Amino acid sequence: MRKINVHEVIDNARFNRFHWMVLFWCALIIIFDGYDLVIYGVVLPMLMKEWGLSPLQAGALGSYALFGMMFGALFFGPLSDKIGRKKAITLCVMLFSGFTVLNGFARNPTEFGLCRFIAGLGIGGVMPNVVALMNEYAPKKIRSTLVAIMFSGYSVGGMLSAGLGIVLIPSFGWQSVFYVAVLPLLLLPLIMYFLPESVGFMLRQGRDEEARNVLERVDPAYVALASDELHMSEVKGTGTPVLQLFREGRALRTLMLWLAFFCCLLMVYALSSWLPKLMANAGYSLGSSLSFLLVLNFGAIFGAVGGGVLGDKLNLPRVLAVFFVMAAASITLLGFNSPMPVLYLLIALAGATTIGSQILLYACAAQFYSMTIRSTGLGWASGIGRNGAIVGPLLGGALLGISLPLQLNFMAFALPGAVAALAMTVFAISSQRSAKQTLPGLHHVSPDEAVGEVS
Repeated sequence: MRKINVHEVIDNARFNRFHWMVLFWCALIIIFDGYDLVIYGVVLPMLMKEWGLSPLQAGALGSYALFGMMFGALFFGPLSDKIGRKKAITLCVMLFSGFTVLNGFARNPTEFGLCRFIAGLGIGGVMPNVVALMNEYAPKKIRSTLVAIMFSGYSVGGMLSAGLGIVLIPSFGWQSVFYVAVLPLLLLPLIMYFLPESVGFMLRQGRDEEARNVLERVDPAYVALASDELHMSEVKGTGTPVLQLFREGRALRTLMLWLAFFCCLLMVYALSSWLPKLMANAGYSLGSSLSFLLVLNFGAIFGAVGGGVLGDKLNLPRVLAVFFVMAAASITLLGFNSPMPVLYLLIALAGATTIGSQILLYACAAQFYSMTIRSTGLGWASGIGRNGAIVGPLLGGALLGISLPLQLNFMAFALPGAVAALAMTVFAISSQRSAKQTLPGLHHVSPDEAVGEVS
């Protein structure tokens, strides 16, 4: 009988077709997720005009989906640790796609807000689960990079949302962009067929044969035998998963992650919801204003992938701290008159260091928490962060309502970037101290291990 360490098989595997498949389907889900979320910022100017909404009312309407995302992340993160990531992801796709389509049939703000809230449950619930699944199967050397590439689908979805808005809305009305969300429902059977279940969940369920088959696909060099005994550290958790986030020296870093998530998501959703409207108020046309949203999400792809590569080579929390400083600076500069090329560059940089940093925060959290509490850790960090996402659109609406100068609006959006930079600096220092205290003198601590309890 051989004892097989599942972590070693996955960590040391070479990137192959199986990894491509997991990356493709997880990224596709995130593309639809991003599309369904960014769509509100695209239709906001038309909704305000058609339904006579004040800026504060529009901000509140935008927050309904974000309330849903908060509850979805808090509920579906821990739930997937019990029912499996695959079932949780399937439920979430059904929720966010189905109710985004129904948004196109809304006749008033109440119906629209209700559909956005329920869609938000699925949008918020799917994020921690696909991140945890991708992180679980990614080879260790390129883990941050793969999670960042997968999560860049969020920005691709945002770009699709803005691009289709420019094309469809003038001819078919704002409702048309919501009807496109039916596509994930049509693809759901394929997603359910190709997406693998968590190997950790399979082992907890006693499905060892399935787990061995999956490991053969993860690493073709591993040839499974029926007598193989698979084991992985911390397959069985003890106590309440949420309380585990604060044990074994994780408390300070958990709180710093939550603070960084809150500030980052505040910036992301303030910009995503209000950038087109702010730019329209500054004298740009609707098409130009939506193109700014396109550039914001385009920059995010470079920020996420570039940051992921840097995170794998250097230290991810420190990379994030630098990114947040750049976010605060670029957002502040958006409020001042700049030549058009400089303005586009600043918006791309803001997207790279806000939306891109959001993606990297998920990668950081996924590496920090061990497998048994990973979905719970991601779900709670995301759920707490959703409070920032809720505040973002409301803050934008309140600032527009009191007619502040453009510079002060953007400075208010930039301030959380400085707070997030401080939070990630504390996280990095705490991780470094924790790594030094772990078995001193017995082994060399890698940069990956310095992030936290990497499993």
